Amino acid sequence: MFAGRPTNQELKKDLIAKYKGAMTPQNKDEIDRQLDFNLMSMIKKSALLVVLFTFVSAACLCQILTPVKWQFGSKKIDDKEAVIFVKATMAKGWHIYSLNVPEGGPIKTAIDFKSDGAYSLIGKTLEPKPNMNYEKVFEMDVPYFDREVVFQQKVALHKQGEVKVKGVVAFSACDAERCLPEDEVEFVITVR
Repeated sequence: MFAGRPTNQELKKDLIAKYKGAMTPQNKDEIDRQLDFNLMSMIKKSALLVVLFTFVSAACLCQILTPVKWQFGSKKIDDKEAVIFVKATMAKGWHIYSLNVPEGGPIKTAIDFKSDGAYSLIGKTLEPKPNMNYEKVFEMDVPYFDREVVFQQKVALHKQGEVKVKGVVAFSACDAERCLPEDEVEFVITVR
């Protein structure tokens, strides 16, 4: 079974040959002990290989797919306003859905800003014109983005100096075969 280690049958044959003609109860006990030790060593090594194989398999199968990379930024317009940029870059073949998916459609992208009073939102979050695709499962045209999209949110600044804009992006990434469970990415953007 293992290179360099005899099987129990081979070991038994060698031990019997060693004690040939002088088989006593002590010799028989010695043969049994050596056979038991050999068997236990083989079982331990087999168990170790099974555990190692299980961990390696699990690591290969459970790789987390992250087909969407997020970047965040800001541009100060003046002392009282700024624009927040939320950019998604999708891996080839992947897409995310628009902020404006009709009721009954797939999981839409959502950006939730958590203001501490240092800023407030001006209007809705803007997005470029999305691609449209009819999806049978939802029985509707569904707006989506592939490759890259930049969402923009105008904010009113209520204090001088640095303002931290915090929030969470919730989204679901899909390819032609599957959609991943909804994921969330927290962000903190410093407006200077």
